[in-house]
Amino acid sequence: MTDFQEKMEAALPASCLKWDEPMSLHTSFRIGGPARAMVFPTTREELAKALHLSEILDCKCAILGAGTNVLAPDEGLSGMVICLKDGLKGIERTGKTRIRVMAGTTMTQAAVYAAEQGLSGLEFAHGIPGTVGGGVYMNAGAYGGEIRDICRQVEILSPDGQFRVLTGEEMQFSYRHSILEDRGGIVVSAEFELTEKPKEEIRQTMRSLMDRRKASQPLELPSAGSAFKRPAGGYAAALIDQAGLKGFQVGGAAVSEKHAGFVVNLGGATAADVRSLLEQVSQRVYANSGIRLEPEVRIW
Repeated sequence: MTDFQEKMEAALPASCLKWDEPMSLHTSFRIGGPARAMVFPTTREELAKALHLSEILDCKCAILGAGTNVLAPDEGLSGMVICLKDGLKGIERTGKTRIRVMAGTTMTQAAVYAAEQGLSGLEFAHGIPGTVGGGVYMNAGAYGGEIRDICRQVEILSPDGQFRVLTGEEMQFSYRHSILEDRGGIVVSAEFELTEKPKEEIRQTMRSLMDRRKASQPLELPSAGSAFKRPAGGYAAALIDQAGLKGFQVGGAAVSEKHAGFVVNLGGATAADVRSLLEQVSQRVYANSGIRLEPEVRIW
């Protein structure tokens, strides 16, 4: 056992620590080599301790939610990955129309809880496969709704190891972006302001949106959702389709035949396959339309 392993195991419960854990088990692409150390904190204190350990052990640290928007490297990661999904969980109603959701809770779980409480505003999130932490971090959205529309405050663990609360305004949300991407920080929980509405109306909206997802998206294959950000002056899927790239394939990775905005793993795809595919699609769309597509997938 190395000195690094000894110090990690002395500081953290064995139940929240795994060694050489394949990233492919924790990403929706089903791609990625082993992480040297993966930590699954279940409390704010364990999260803070893991972050502190990464600093004192001079170990590079990455934060993972549900891994639904991440392309992990084939060679794995030599540092520490802190995974919040299924660990830092919980939802509570904090007011007449407010709920507080922990970062490791999935967006779908939050939407279902809100619906059960007769609270509307999270319907768009039903079916988004990521966690609330990841959704807040990148201002996730779908079908006309975004996190910034409902987020009133966010508790974060800042890079200096302090817990802080930021208002929705202080988060400086923009398209698929928040201030945390610029300044760093880990989402611990978020408080959402919703509106009262009959439960059945909310459930019907959620069913309708899920039907739309199933009809238009390749949910049967591993992917990371929308592969590219929406460019000014167009839609990524339409531009890719117009460039004749539906079905375009590199190794085991391909542009979905069902939805050109998705890159899917047909089986055995590597991170190198996906990176090459994204680069070639961007180049060919630019040559065809003059519009440069930027990946929405986070490439680690």
